[in-house]
Amino acid sequence: MPKPRLIIDCDPGHDDAIALILAHRHAEVTGITTVSGNAPLDATTANALMVTALLGADTPVHRGAAKPLVGEPAHAAAVHGESGLGGVARIAHQRRAASDDAVGFLLDAADEALWVVAVGPLTNLALALERDPAWGRRLAGISIMGGSTDIGNVTRVAEFNIFADPEAAARVFDCGARLTMCGLNLTRQLRSDDALAERLRRTDSPLAQFAAQSFDDLHDRLEGLTGVREAALHDPCAVLAITHPELMETHPQAVSVELNGDFTRGMTVVDRRPRPPGGNAARPGADVPNVNVAHSIDAQAAMAVVAKALGVENDA
Repeated sequence: MPKPRLIIDCDPGHDDAIALILAHRHAEVTGITTVSGNAPLDATTANALMVTALLGADTPVHRGAAKPLVGEPAHAAAVHGESGLGGVARIAHQRRAASDDAVGFLLDAADEALWVVAVGPLTNLALALERDPAWGRRLAGISIMGGSTDIGNVTRVAEFNIFADPEAAARVFDCGARLTMCGLNLTRQLRSDDALAERLRRTDSPLAQFAAQSFDDLHDRLEGLTGVREAALHDPCAVLAITHPELMETHPQAVSVELNGDFTRGMTVVDRRPRPPGGNAARPGADVPNVNVAHSIDAQAAMAVVAKALGVENDA
């Protein structure tokens, strides 16, 4: 069976880097587009280029949006460091971005066999839809790491990628494309720990050593924030949703992005009711399922796939 074709839209970020490695192992990655998110755009682009150098891949990297559609950028230095890959030794290379036009690349690349895996704020995708409202429908689909069916991680109910540009997210969720959402309710089921980092340290490859350093730094930072030395592998889930869909259970549901609430801005409002009779009289069509929402993952099998992509052949 041929590998799926992907573009990874990302803001590396520790877990973005792991997602990029996983995607190159199990898919044909035709391009990487970068966006401001976990770190500023210059840093996320530099990190994406460094990961391609680590992989020895010639995947083109295209710089995208440096700020959200509305307001100022939000970053996640407390989790990822100022560089986005704090605590990870930099790898020397001579790579440069292929262009400063991620949106143009996304528009030109679209075809019915291509998935976009979006693991950062959705600004680039929203700008593509602004230029071509049918763009999302010309893709195989969009797999999103973002949102939640329950609690958030930036606010009580908002997840970082959606909170960082809710106007962009609202545009993407309403675009009519085939969408899969891997939110916090799912991604918190797939967790790295010090045992995985130790297995990677014992593996004699630059890729495994990079991943071990990344997990060590992430666990250190999250221990300070949460008291627990482990981390949810958020972004790899959006890759696995395409490369290993059998590991997940998804359900079609109506999802909207809240833009105005004092306490709920950036929330993904998921209709979890049994189908209401008669629909929504106030907003016809508002309750029609528009997203395949991921709810559960075979975490043991998924972690084995991730570990093997990082160089651990036996995840026992």
